[in-house]
Amino acid sequence: MNQFVNQLEKYADLVVRVGLNLQNGQKLLIRGDISASSFIRLVTKKAYEAGALEVLVDYRDEEIQKLTVTHAPEEGLTGVPTYIANGYVDLAEENIAFLNLQTPNPSFYKDVDPSRMASINKSSSSRMNPFFQYITNGSISWVIVTYATKEWAANVFPDLSEEEALTKLWELIFYTTRVDQEDPVSLWKKHIKEMTLNANKLNNKQFKKLHYRGPGTDLTIQLTNNAKWICAEFTNDQGIAFVPNLPTEEVFTIPNKYGVNGTVSSTKPLVYSGNIIDQFTLTFKDGKVIDFSAEKGYETLKNLLDTDEGAKYLGEIAIVPHDSPISNTGVVFNNTLFDENASCHLALGNALGICVENSKEMNDEELNQIGFNKSITHVDFMIGSGELNIDGVLDDGTTQPIFRNGNWAIGQ
Repeated sequence: MNQFVNQLEKYADLVVRVGLNLQNGQKLLIRGDISASSFIRLVTKKAYEAGALEVLVDYRDEEIQKLTVTHAPEEGLTGVPTYIANGYVDLAEENIAFLNLQTPNPSFYKDVDPSRMASINKSSSSRMNPFFQYITNGSISWVIVTYATKEWAANVFPDLSEEEALTKLWELIFYTTRVDQEDPVSLWKKHIKEMTLNANKLNNKQFKKLHYRGPGTDLTIQLTNNAKWICAEFTNDQGIAFVPNLPTEEVFTIPNKYGVNGTVSSTKPLVYSGNIIDQFTLTFKDGKVIDFSAEKGYETLKNLLDTDEGAKYLGEIAIVPHDSPISNTGVVFNNTLFDENASCHLALGNALGICVENSKEMNDEELNQIGFNKSITHVDFMIGSGELNIDGVLDDGTTQPIFRNGNWAIGQ
């Protein structure tokens, strides 16, 4: 137990010092479920030790949310109230740091009408979209991390007892975030440097297209000259570096939204709105999803694609080696934060402004001209495996390997 308490403290410290890189005199906003209140208090303590001016907590209650989705009249499915959404924007204007603490329960909404979930998600996303832009543009420091719950643990390890499953899940969280090591902060600095090297290799090549091939996948994605490859270390508008995902293993950029053609198949389940979408395929023509299928969660996938017009286009391309810490656990976490960092993935919906120089100064027409996708949603889904090959296509039409059998194969 003492070891667990020690590692939990190190985890909270990592969130504050590496994820958020909280600055002296800065405010912190924490959004999390009441079931994680003990950890939220611990992060609050670490934040004040780091010099936080004030820590604000926006507690959620998933049980109340489920009651609302199940029983409220249709006109009551508004999700985040306007005054809260406006308050988030006001805080972003003050350069607040933002912690999104997830407490996953992958099948929590499995018995809820998918159309009602879609209504509340669309309303919430629309109201929170102005704040969402501060996130996708990297204007403020933010981080997503998870807190293990018994429901999540039981989903990941159904053959273990409740206590054994929860213990195992925490062990994996600590392992994949390097918290089980002596000096996780130094290890994360080294890890960021290694990911940056791979991003630089891709930027130096200046590929015009990517060609993905794997089981059920034959997809070409056009790139844009305006975008750059980066890893998950961002720099906010104040020039402060932060790491928005803990854990993270990805190098990513944005596609030209109109230049995606072919079919791609998922390799891991996608948990969206408390429902699982699995064994699904998407077919693109000139960037837009024109056909799709799913063995599980078809209606949920349909509702996702119908969120708005931009939800039918891609907004992110991310490369993750199959031989990496999360993937090597052999565990399907049924949580996007972990599963997307165990696998190459794409994202439907809004593109990441952080990947485009001066994107915040560009208007919608200028963004559209470079193939920048706009949407109120952004949903990652996993397509990587040990059988995935990726080629980069140069301006003269020649190709060079980027990935072979799921791992890096790119030269200098």
